[in-house]
Amino acid sequence: MQVSTIGIDLAKSVFQVHGIDAVGKVTITKQLRRSQVLPLFAKLPRCLIGMEACSTSHHWARELKALGHDVRLMPASYVKAYVKRNKNDAADAAAICEAVTRPSMRFVPIKSPEQQSILMLHRTRDLLVRQRTQLVNAMRAHLAELGLVAPRGGEGLQALIIVVRDGTDELPDLARKALQALLGQLDALARQISEIERDIQAQHRLSEASRRLETIPGIGIIGATAIAATITDPTIFKSGREFAAWIGLVPRQNSTGGKERLGSISKQGDRYLRRLLIVGATAVIRQARTHPDKHPWLIQLLARRPAKVVAVALANKTARIAWAVLARGGTYRAPVLAARA
Repeated sequence: MQVSTIGIDLAKSVFQVHGIDAVGKVTITKQLRRSQVLPLFAKLPRCLIGMEACSTSHHWARELKALGHDVRLMPASYVKAYVKRNKNDAADAAAICEAVTRPSMRFVPIKSPEQQSILMLHRTRDLLVRQRTQLVNAMRAHLAELGLVAPRGGEGLQALIIVVRDGTDELPDLARKALQALLGQLDALARQISEIERDIQAQHRLSEASRRLETIPGIGIIGATAIAATITDPTIFKSGREFAAWIGLVPRQNSTGGKERLGSISKQGDRYLRRLLIVGATAVIRQARTHPDKHPWLIQLLARRPAKVVAVALANKTARIAWAVLARGGTYRAPVLAARA
């Protein structure tokens, strides 16, 4: 069978395959069950295989690369433009087959199982933290219905926990029983989050790139390990601005006729990294207000723009610095120290 390029539309059980030969003639159009994928590609000669980047694509990319094929992953939004007329599995596979051959197409690096495991720790921790926030909000709301309120923050929460656990008659028995169930879940979540954070810290100590990223203001252990696990090859970005644009920290453009129109940030790319960078930038702004002499650029910007806008601008700057540290080596040096050097 003559085949040079194949597009695969991935699914849970049924896969659509579309293949062409060197002159563009269609040679394969068929559906495969999950168990039929690897036996078929083991028989084919080495070819270029394109797939949309999704949750299972990295696994299949590693399996097909082990068979000797050249596998490339593409963002699904970039493939959409090549779908002709109606959308179905066959049309999607044909669009993937065409898109993978375009010289202007951008590809997603294939992640190793270790990288996916580290990112899985981050996603699990993020889920547990959100669940903890939901439980705290639920407990505060239930107690407020009984006239018991407390200030925001950890101290206020501890005051409410004491009310639930002290065993006095201030709460009805049924209400206390319901709230103690919430407290039990809170305690379990706290232990699970602590265990995951210990694993993340262990990975941070083992990763040289993560330790260098931690030297950047606004990037802690969580952000450093997430960036190091996500961006294994910084050379896929031409510059720090391209890296910041990939995260979605640059203005959205709607320009035409030589007139530039810039809107809010695009919010494209990895939203988890974007959130971590903005949260880290917010912490740096809080320090800048306490020590304005150490952050003159931020203080001048805060005088002209709202704090949230400044946080996004600082997150953009931090992303560019992170790319420079990853691509060029070394650690972060403050502007004064860099000037002296």
